[in-house]
Amino acid sequence: MILQATVSMSWVQTVLGEARRQGLDDATVLAAADIRQDELTRERWPIDHITRLWRTAARLSNDPGFGLKAGTRVGPASLNVVSFILQSAATLRQALGVIQKYQSLISDGGRFQILPGAEASWLVYHPRQGDLAFSPHQIEAVLAAVVSATRWITHRPIAPRQVCFSHEQVGPLAGYRRVFAAPVSFSQAYSGLLLDNTLLDQPLPQAQTHAQLAQVHEQYATAQLQHLAQGQRLDQTLASWISSRMGPTPPTRAEAAQALGLSERTLARRLHSLHTTYADLLDAARRDLALQQLGEPDRSLRDIAHGLGFAELSPFYRAFQRWTGTTPAQWRRQAGAPVLNPDTACGH
Repeated sequence: MILQATVSMSWVQTVLGEARRQGLDDATVLAAADIRQDELTRERWPIDHITRLWRTAARLSNDPGFGLKAGTRVGPASLNVVSFILQSAATLRQALGVIQKYQSLISDGGRFQILPGAEASWLVYHPRQGDLAFSPHQIEAVLAAVVSATRWITHRPIAPRQVCFSHEQVGPLAGYRRVFAAPVSFSQAYSGLLLDNTLLDQPLPQAQTHAQLAQVHEQYATAQLQHLAQGQRLDQTLASWISSRMGPTPPTRAEAAQALGLSERTLARRLHSLHTTYADLLDAARRDLALQQLGEPDRSLRDIAHGLGFAELSPFYRAFQRWTGTTPAQWRRQAGAPVLNPDTACGH
């Protein structure tokens, strides 16, 4: 059985909590979103449930900054067991790695990618929506929550160098600047934060204090992750399989079907039900690996292209232009950080 992406109830409460702060009671918001109140007793929600909740709560509040405000109020309780592991991280970069590893426990409706540069690194958020398109408030809440988390992890007023969103501006620019304390761009290729490496790699003093307790929590979180993975969506499983087998000869759909114990026809049909294709997943895997490998200065562009299954540089350049709006060489040259576009530092 193929399951839709899901979110934890702690993240559901992030939405409802902000709605309550704005004078909306749970019953009103749930009814308007066509969600039964007894759904609050579930362990996790389908991703489309919370998308409807975000849309409805933002509409009823009539507040264009709803997502930003919800995200800034995210604290350890919103991240459940993951918050305990974060408090033992040796650096902020390590903490972000913890979020990457255990993010599915909070929500598997998206994932983070870290793109390191010489002076700064991008933390890019890739949403994985269900049948319903994500509300911009969902994306804004995620990035605001990351900034909020970095501040309570480090006990310092952290600010990114740059923030970019793939959607259009929703509320007044002053609201974004108040949350991020950084330049913000919209309608870009990706949604993400550009963070200074000195900030990411500075030792955190509380790491040793929580280390022993964090081991216990990490064992529990790993067990929860394994349990959740048993119901992983087919496209997520296949995306991981493609990435692990990427090389000069990319893995084929026939090989993927055989690895999953399915016929090619069945694989294609199931991927179609998830609104994707094998070609889409292969393309996304190539993009993610290209972005990662361009952060390695010793890797030549020809080697990267060859390792991703491009026989020549020209088709790799065309694909990279389509992915990011810039060339691989331009990406690499940008001031020591893998920015998404040479003009906006995000991309379009």
